[in-house]
Amino acid sequence: MLLSFRVANHRSIRDEQELSLVATEFNERTGRDTGVRFEGKPVAVLPAVGVLGANASGKSNVLAALSFMRRAVRASFADWGRDAGIQERDPFALAPEAREQTSLFEVELLLGHPAPVRYTYGFELSDQRVEAEWLHAYPSGRRQVWFDREAGRPEEEGGEFRFRGTGLRGPKDAYVSLTRPDALFLTVAATMNHPQLSEVHRWFRDDLWEIGPGADAAARTKWTRDLLADPGRADEGLRRRFLGLLRAADLGITGLTTDPETGECQLLHRGADGTERPLDFLTQESLGTHAWFAFLGPLLRALERGGTLLADELDSSLHPLLAAEVIRLFQDRDANSRGAQLIFTTHDATLLGPSVAERPLDRDQVWLTLKNSGGETSLYPLTAAKKARKDDNLERRYLHGHYGGVPRFVTGDVARELALIEERLGVTA
Repeated sequence: MLLSFRVANHRSIRDEQELSLVATEFNERTGRDTGVRFEGKPVAVLPAVGVLGANASGKSNVLAALSFMRRAVRASFADWGRDAGIQERDPFALAPEAREQTSLFEVELLLGHPAPVRYTYGFELSDQRVEAEWLHAYPSGRRQVWFDREAGRPEEEGGEFRFRGTGLRGPKDAYVSLTRPDALFLTVAATMNHPQLSEVHRWFRDDLWEIGPGADAAARTKWTRDLLADPGRADEGLRRRFLGLLRAADLGITGLTTDPETGECQLLHRGADGTERPLDFLTQESLGTHAWFAFLGPLLRALERGGTLLADELDSSLHPLLAAEVIRLFQDRDANSRGAQLIFTTHDATLLGPSVAERPLDRDQVWLTLKNSGGETSLYPLTAAKKARKDDNLERRYLHGHYGGVPRFVTGDVARELALIEERLGVTA
C-alpha cells in the first residue's frame, strides 16, 4: 500500500509537494487499519484519494510524477544507458535555473502480509546521473538504513554507496559494480533477483497501474479482451466479476462469449425477440462501452492484487454516477478485501457530494491543486484550505471558491472577452 508520495522539480511542480494517503482526524468511515503504528499511534490508510483543481493547475502532473518514478524504477538499468544522461527527466520549465537543480521522487510504502513492513524509497536525478538514492526499512518500527547513495561523496566519508547495519543482506559490492551513474541501484539489484530489494521493486513493476484518458485506452481494451479470452489467465470468478460490473453500468450488456473463429471476447446484447447476440466490438459498441471496458481490466487487476491504480481525468472516461460507484468499490471492504487504492484526478465536483450521506469521499480524501502566477503547482488537502466541517456542502463551497482549486473568473467573463475581441476585429477590418 502507498502511504505517501513526495515530488519536486517535475513539470509544473517546482517546490516539494506531498500527497498523503494516511487517514487523519477528519476521516469518518473509510480509513483501513494497517496493524502498524507510527510513533506509538495506529496508522489507517485511505483506499481512495481524489485530486481536483482548475484546468492546467497541475493535477495530472502529480500522477505523471508517480508514473515517471515507476518507469525509472522499471527501466533505468536496461533503457537509460542507451543515450547519454537521463533523457526522460522533465524539470520545471519556467525557471531556467530549475534545469540545474535535481528532481526528487520518494514513496512511503507498506508491503508484506500478514505483517506489513514500512519502507521509504526515493532518489534525486540530474540530467546526467542519479545524484542520490536511499531505502529505509522499519521491520520492527525503528528505522534501518538499508542503503544511502550520494554521487560524488568522497571515499573518506564512505564513498557513493553506504550500507548501514545488517538489515540489507547479500553481495552488495557485486550490485554496486553493475550500477551505472545513470541507473538506480534498486533496479540493478532487483534485476539480479536480490530477495529483499525485489519486494520493493515488485510494487513498482506489478502493483502500480496507470490509466490515462487518451491513446492508451485501445491498448487497455486489447489487454482486457485478451485476458478474458485466455482461460489460463481469466478464471470463472474473474469473468463473473467482470460481467457483473458491465451489467451494473447499464450498458445493455447481458453476457460474455468468445468468437469461435477468432477467439476474441465478445459482449452479448438481448434483441427485441429476446435472443442474445454479440455486436462487433470495434464498430458497433458505443464509446461509453469502450471506456468502461478499458477501465475494468486494470480496475479488477488492482482489486485482485491489492495494487494502486492511477486514473487521470476519471470524469472524462466515466459518467459521474459510474465514477462515484468506482470510488465506492474501492471503499467497500468486501469488494476490496486486499487493500487496493485508487488515486484519481477529476473536474467533477459532484464527487464531493452535497451531504455526508451522498458523498463517496471523506474530507481527508480530497486534495486540490493551485498554480501561482509563476506557473508553479501547489498540492494541498481540502482540510488545509479552510476548516471544512463534516456537514458542509463541499460541492457547493468548492465551486464557490472557498477551498481554492477553481478557475478565477466571474460568470460570463469568457463570453464578454470573446465579444470584445470580435468588436475589436470588426473595428480593424
